[in-house]
Amino acid sequence: MHARPGHILIVDDDPLNRRVLTKSLDSDGHRTTDVDNGFAALTALEADPPDVVLLDVVMPGLDGIEVLERIKSDTKTRHIPVIMISGVDDSESVVRCLEAGADDFLPKPFDPVIFRARIAAGLNRKRLTDLEQDRVRNVFTRFLPEPIAAQMLERNDGELSIRPVRLWATVMFADLRGFTSFAEDQPVEQVIAVLQRYQGSMSDAVIDHGGTLVDYLGDGLYAVFGAPIETVDHADRAVAAAREMVTTRLAGLNAWLHAEGLGDGFRMGIGLNSGRVMSGTTGTDRRMEYAVLGDTVNTGARIQDLTKETGRSILVSDQTKTNITGPAEGLAFVDEFEVRGKQSRIKLWTADAPETAT
Repeated sequence: MHARPGHILIVDDDPLNRRVLTKSLDSDGHRTTDVDNGFAALTALEADPPDVVLLDVVMPGLDGIEVLERIKSDTKTRHIPVIMISGVDDSESVVRCLEAGADDFLPKPFDPVIFRARIAAGLNRKRLTDLEQDRVRNVFTRFLPEPIAAQMLERNDGELSIRPVRLWATVMFADLRGFTSFAEDQPVEQVIAVLQRYQGSMSDAVIDHGGTLVDYLGDGLYAVFGAPIETVDHADRAVAAAREMVTTRLAGLNAWLHAEGLGDGFRMGIGLNSGRVMSGTTGTDRRMEYAVLGDTVNTGARIQDLTKETGRSILVSDQTKTNITGPAEGLAFVDEFEVRGKQSRIKLWTADAPETAT
C-alpha cells in the first residue's frame, strides 16, 4: 500500500534506524526530515511542519512521550498525526503514548508492509483534517478578516464555531439610500447584480479595516469592530471604514452605475455605536450564523435611522467618539437626540466631509 507522497519527520536517536526509515520513505516518494533528539524535533516542527511524525519513545534528554505531549498540547501542531516507534516491549509505554494522544504505534524491527500501511493511514488522516480546516477557514473568512479567522481557528482548535464572549466593541449599521425605488423599475437580474456589487465593495471596506461582517440586511449592512477578538482601536477602525465607504467606495459604485446607464447613483447612511456586546455563533449544525447582541447593537441601528432625519451620511455616538484612541479629527457635534430604548438623550457627532451629507 503506497500513500500519496507527504512530508515525514523522523525522530530517533539511533542513526541506523534513521537511515533505514529515511531510505524506505524516500523510495516511496516521500520527503523526509530526520533529527536525533526531542528538542531538535520541536524546532523542526516549527520551522517546517510535517504531515506525519515518526517518534521514538526512548531517547536521552527529552524523551518521545514528552515530545508527544508538547505536540498535542500546542494548537498549531496537535492535528499532526504522530506514530510512536519503539523496540521496547512495554505495554505500559504503549498505553501512556495513546493516552497522551499518539495516533498509532509501530514496533521495532519494522515490518515493511505494516510500516507503509501506518504511514498511509497517518497521511490520509492529516489530509482529512486539512480539508476540514480549509472548509472552516473558508466559512470564517466570509465575514472575518484573514488574520482574525486564523486566530479563531487556532483558539477553537479548528471547530466551526465562535465561542460566546462579552466584550467592548463598535457596531456599524449601513443603509443604501434610493435603492428601493431603483429596484422597482429594474429587471430582477440587474437589481441583484447592483446589490452584489454594493455588498462586495462595502464588505471589503469593513474587512480591510479589521471589522467583522455580521449580516446583510436587504440593501443594508451590519458589521462589528473589536469582535469576536477584542481590540483597543475598534472605534478608530469603524470610523475609518465608514469614511471610506461613503467616499471612495460609494463613488466607485456610482461611477459604475453611471457607466452602465443605471442612473446617477445612491447615497448612504451609516450609524456607529460603541459599548458592551455579546458575541458568538448561533443556530444549528445545519445553519450556523455569527451573532452580536445587546443594547449597544439596538442603539446603533437606531442611530443609523437618524441619518435620514439629520441629513448626515455618518452619525457617531458620543460613546464611540470617547473610545477613539487617536485624535478625533473631523468629528463635528450635531445635537442631542432621543433614541428609543434610552432613558436620556444621547449626543451624536458626524464624521462627514462637507460633500457627503445625505
